[in-house]
Formats: sequence, C-alpha cells, structure tokens
Amino acid sequence: MEKLRLLNGQLLDLTMQRLCHQLVENYADFNNTALIGMQPRGRYFADRIKARLDHIIAGNVPIGYLDITFYRDDFRRRTKPLQASTTYMPFDIEGKRIVLIDDVLFTGRTIRAALSALGEYGRPASVELMVLIDRLYSRDLPIQPNYTGRAVNSILSQRVVVEWTEQGATEDAIWLVTQ
Repeated sequence: MEKLRLLNGQLLDLTMQRLCHQLVENYADFNNTALIGMQPRGRYFADRIKARLDHIIAGNVPIGYLDITFYRDDFRRRTKPLQASTTYMPFDIEGKRIVLIDDVLFTGRTIRAALSALGEYGRPASVELMVLIDRLYSRDLPIQPNYTGRAVNSILSQRVVVEWTEQGATEDAIWLVTQ
C-alpha cells in the first residue's frame, strides 16, 4: 500500500481559509443562507468552515447535518447494513440558499442522494456544492462542485483518506492511498 500526502495540516488550513473567503465573496452577510454538512464525514469539514465564517463575518452562520443513508442507490446491495447517522436541521430550508458540504466528491452518487434527502425538508432557492477534494475522471453522474479545495487525478484503485483530529488523528491530513 502506497500513501501520498495531498495536504498537511498547514495546507489544509490555507485551503479552508480560501474556501471561506470565496463564500464571503458570493454571500456577503449570509442572510438567507445555510451550510449543510453531509453525514458522517462532511460534518467535520462543515464545522470547520462554519467556525471560520463566524470569525470572518462576525456572525452566526446557520448549520445543519444531513444523513443520506436511506437515499443511497446501493443501500440494499451492501453485504452488511449501513449505520445511519443523525440528521440535524434546526432551520427551515424553504427558499434558502444552501451550501452542501462534503469531504470528497467521487462518483457523484452521494451528492445525488443528498439532493433527494434535502428535498424531504423543503425546496431551497439554490444549492451549491463545496468539497474538500474533487476526484476527477470518476463521475457516474454529471455533478460538479461550485467550491473545490483541491482537484486530484485519481484512478479507481485509489482512495482519498481525510484525517481529522476530531476523529482521533494526531494531525489533520489528506492522503491518496493506492492499494
């Protein structure tokens, strides 16, 4: 197994800072805008983005977390049952501008499931996608992020592993792992 570090903690920090400033350019005061982190791994990224935005704009950007377990198209094809996470949506998304946040964009199937799940909570004015890593050349669906931390050329036998200190890692890092 070969591991290539894509981002260390310092580069990850700079990348998140850049993404936050892009959001501020597009949303200014975040009036009628909310962040939604996709459970489970997008939550850590969304929490970091929210904390930075709150500091930059001196406000309180609304955040929620969306579980897509039962909206996945491979839900019944797994050998062992998927473990569902919790959806936390403390606001009404009807008519809001939503920034959907996940750590890695691969085939696009997870985002399709998220859009279906989001529809159960209302009809947002718009949905934009922010991902930390965009795995190029691997889409099954025509889904592209609006905000990308880093684009990576990868093949199917490789995985992107995002390590957060909140999950027990010694430091934040993103790896491209070849098996």
